[in-house]
Amino acid sequence: MTKIKAGLIQAKACKTKAENIDKTISFIETGVKKGVQVFAMQELFFSPYFPAEQDNKWFEWAEPVSGNTVTTMKEVAKNHGIVLVVPIFEEVQRGIYYNTTAVIDADGELKGIYRKNHIPHLKGFWEKFYFKPGNLGYPVFDTAYCKVGVYTCYDRHFPEGARLLGLAGAELVFNPSATVDSLSKYLWEVEQPAHAVANMYYIGAINRVGTEEFNSDRFYGTSYFVDPKGRFLAKGSEDKEELVISELNLDLITETRKQWQFYRDRRPETYENLTGLLP
Repeated sequence: MTKIKAGLIQAKACKTKAENIDKTISFIETGVKKGVQVFAMQELFFSPYFPAEQDNKWFEWAEPVSGNTVTTMKEVAKNHGIVLVVPIFEEVQRGIYYNTTAVIDADGELKGIYRKNHIPHLKGFWEKFYFKPGNLGYPVFDTAYCKVGVYTCYDRHFPEGARLLGLAGAELVFNPSATVDSLSKYLWEVEQPAHAVANMYYIGAINRVGTEEFNSDRFYGTSYFVDPKGRFLAKGSEDKEELVISELNLDLITETRKQWQFYRDRRPETYENLTGLLP
């Protein structure tokens, strides 16, 4: 039986990048003592959720994947023999930015990055002001403990990418998020269990908590894990900083797929108009 222990870090944003990184490392160190092998952080974990406003000052927070944050987390991963899923504000070159997540393996090596594909632009979520849409597709990263996929926040409203992650072999898909009360809270516990069921893999959904100075809406936490049958395994509170931990039995993926056979019964030849019907 193949079991792993995974953790989701939900936290309140501090005012500086260094404070956010230090707080996250503290959560990781706590989780390591409890046997956690794979950790994921919330969307844009090293900053407040700045897309709540449109202000050029936030571009100063961007950094390359080779920058200090990922370098620091590579050292943490290597020191503890853990896998880290690290969302950052990526600068590729002047004027080119992405909402990016780095996946770091247990030996401290960067397995690769995912760039958020679906970029919202509405009140309180002005992400197109900052980010280009992702250009790397839907990669799956074969880490020391499991095959990891990433599908960031707003991505979860689109089932196509969730299916592609399953077809590429994902066993555990993380959805780092910044989600508030006023918009889609009722969907938070609907869509991702549905993706887990349709694709028969585990999902770890991470949300931040609290309010931030330029956003009166409350981030409501409730980070959670669901299994390939859509059942909740662990869930965080709505208002506390915490590490949500669950044991995941990867053999359940095989068991579930033998039972339901959704991949066998797919009819891709009948879906040819899926991307061509609308302008």
